[in-house]
Amino acid sequence: MLARAYLLARGRLALIGAGGVSSGRDVLTKIQAGARLVQLYTAFAYDGPALLPRLKADLIAAMREAGFARVEDAVGTDASHLAGLT
Repeated sequence: MLARAYLLARGRLALIGAGGVSSGRDVLTKIQAGARLVQLYTAFAYDGPALLPRLKADLIAAMREAGFARVEDAVGTDASHLAGLT
């Protein structure tokens, strides 16, 4: 749904990826679907502040693996695929 909203909005909205975020890979998936922000509600409730440095390290590793130097470079890059359009 996030990817579809990203494609429909055509960059006019700042979308927030929410739900199911507990790893850096999850964060990158939301970003690649079109999120500019990612909500960390449940994972933060369970893991507390220790979640943040772990997610940051995981996200950096996932971005390097995918070939992204900056978060901005990844926004929406997989939206068409995730929306089922490719």
